[in-house]
Amino acid sequence: MTMTIVIEDIRKTFDGPEVLKGVSAEIVNGEIFGIIGPSGQGKSTLLRILHLLETPDSGRVLFGDTDLFGSEKPSYAVKRKMAMVFQKAAAFRMSVYDNVALGLTYRNLPKAEVRRRVDQALEEVGLTGYEDRQAQTLSGGELQRISLARAIVTKPEVLFMDEPTASLDPVNTRKIEKLVKYFNKEYGTTIILSTHDMTQGQRLANRLGVMMDGRFLQIGTPEEIFATPAHEDVARFIGIPNIFRGTVLSSDGVDSEIEVDGIKLIAGVPLEVGEKVNACVRPEEISLHFDGRRPSEVRRNVFSGIIRSEQAYGTLNYLSVDCGIPLSALLTWEQRDRYSVRSGDEILLSFKPRSVHLMGGAKKDI
Repeated sequence: MTMTIVIEDIRKTFDGPEVLKGVSAEIVNGEIFGIIGPSGQGKSTLLRILHLLETPDSGRVLFGDTDLFGSEKPSYAVKRKMAMVFQKAAAFRMSVYDNVALGLTYRNLPKAEVRRRVDQALEEVGLTGYEDRQAQTLSGGELQRISLARAIVTKPEVLFMDEPTASLDPVNTRKIEKLVKYFNKEYGTTIILSTHDMTQGQRLANRLGVMMDGRFLQIGTPEEIFATPAHEDVARFIGIPNIFRGTVLSSDGVDSEIEVDGIKLIAGVPLEVGEKVNACVRPEEISLHFDGRRPSEVRRNVFSGIIRSEQAYGTLNYLSVDCGIPLSALLTWEQRDRYSVRSGDEILLSFKPRSVHLMGGAKKDI
């Protein structure tokens, strides 16, 4: 059974700046926990502390009942239950077989057991037949799979992965992601993965922690993070451009009217009159009405505006519309061509009151 990991108020400073500013979280047995956020926010430092490569200035980490930093020396008995895969794949100047077997040689296992485990690990990462090749002659994607095999061959209870696909192409990224899911499901390995790629975290993780400015601003399922960001900085990071700061003008106990730069929005929640609020609306929740007529079924949050710009996003286009406040909405290429949507055109937009999501404020603009 893997260990529950409890992180309590971890702080770490390097030569002046405080990198971690009170990180707390609980990582449950057998889950994939993704740490997402921009580069330079403390993700790698946290993983290095959890893997006993760094010591926190304060706070504590519990692996099960063991306080990793509760005595003079960290608990290296616990470290034998961990493994780590780094962003840059490391290979020793030896054969693929010896690279994968390295961690087992320190455990004094019988040679037959070492051979069985290495063969199994190479089969699982799709590199059977590579045993006698020199590891340093392999491609980047192959080297990362060797690193993963070397980590998993020791049967760790917890596997840390620090930006494991940051330098890989999309094909090799998919291979590594498939292996992450496989090892988690097959062996129940708890996996803690850091990535600046928020969609990768969304694809892989059971839960996500959004790390910004040295702390977790929000922890939740991918659905919770991407559908209901709890903080303005989180909303910006996951790509929600429609962020508003306003004042509550009225409330009937069900819906509330919010004034934003002279424009009135209706939010589907009761609020206190005079309250200052931050809110966001996801672009995909905004409907576009191309015939210029006000939709009869929509009574509130209907705005007319001028298309200021459009930007391709895969098979979709982002429209930036000036409605007195800026609003971004999505439309398909087929819609754009059918209705001849172009910059400078006037267009009608609408969204439901429940699409106005309230959240905490930003400490700084990013």
